[in-house]
Amino acid sequence: MPGLIIAMVIHEYAHARVAVWLGDFTPRMMGRLTLNPMAHIDPIGMVMLFLVHFGWAKPVMINPNNFKKPQRDDILVSLAGPGANLVTAFLALVALLIYSRMGGNMTTGVYLVFQLIIEYNIGFAIFNMIPLPPLDGSHVLMQLLPRDLAYKLAGLERYSFLILIVLLMTPVLGMILVPFRTLIWHIFSLLLSPFF
Repeated sequence: MPGLIIAMVIHEYAHARVAVWLGDFTPRMMGRLTLNPMAHIDPIGMVMLFLVHFGWAKPVMINPNNFKKPQRDDILVSLAGPGANLVTAFLALVALLIYSRMGGNMTTGVYLVFQLIIEYNIGFAIFNMIPLPPLDGSHVLMQLLPRDLAYKLAGLERYSFLILIVLLMTPVLGMILVPFRTLIWHIFSLLLSPFF
């Protein structure tokens, strides 16, 4: 649970923080500019997480009309959540390696928490970049597509829950997640190899 909550909170907070930096104060007014889990956890999403291992947090509402460059800024806000998850995973890995290098005696429980912080944050980053509304990847893609294609992609949102269920019940999601997870671990290894 700690690893999962940290991944969800960091993800949503990053969306809110970048939106405010770019001139939209909607997340601040809605109380989302905080690391308090209660501001970001969706009760139904958490119940679903326990029941079927698939859940969600409250999405951060933004108003693109408040951005100076709506297209660019919406992309930046969308990328902020997955980006923050990857940074969190990397920092947790660094902390784990430093503690291990210093000969620290870590209990199995604490080690598991760090491991799950890393895994959940990497998983959140990849999953949210799937270009299916309302996931972050779809926001990025819609801003890059011609208007008519973006409109068609947005129309998929009414079916997105069913599509996600199909992805979860078939090997398709694994075919998406595993190669990207391997790539991210490879990048982490390259970044850390000079030091560890």
